[in-house]
Amino acid sequence: MKGIIFLMVAILFEVVGSVMLKLSNGFTVLLPTLAVGIGYLVAFTFFSFALKTIPLSIGYAVWSGLGTILTTVLGIFLFNESTSILKFTGLTIVIIGIMLLGKHGDGSPASN
Repeated sequence: MKGIIFLMVAILFEVVGSVMLKLSNGFTVLLPTLAVGIGYLVAFTFFSFALKTIPLSIGYAVWSGLGTILTTVLGIFLFNESTSILKFTGLTIVIIGIMLLGKHGDGSPASN
């Protein structure tokens, strides 16, 4: 359970870092640039804590998948990025993939 909480914190800070990366305007705006560094530092720290109890294959898939979904949604709402059926179909496929990985378990014989 602790690993899942660490993973969620890591994802949230990775998303914050990504949004700040957009706002940093190529690292030319000071506060968002600092927030990028802090966001990614916290994200990778908590991700490393999560990986103590979560298999890498599952942890990384959830990290990248949920991070992608959240940054896409924030891009739509904060930066007026385009929406389309194709974009939402892709996000749906990512969600299904994460769910399938979660159902597969950690690869141990008992979960196969």
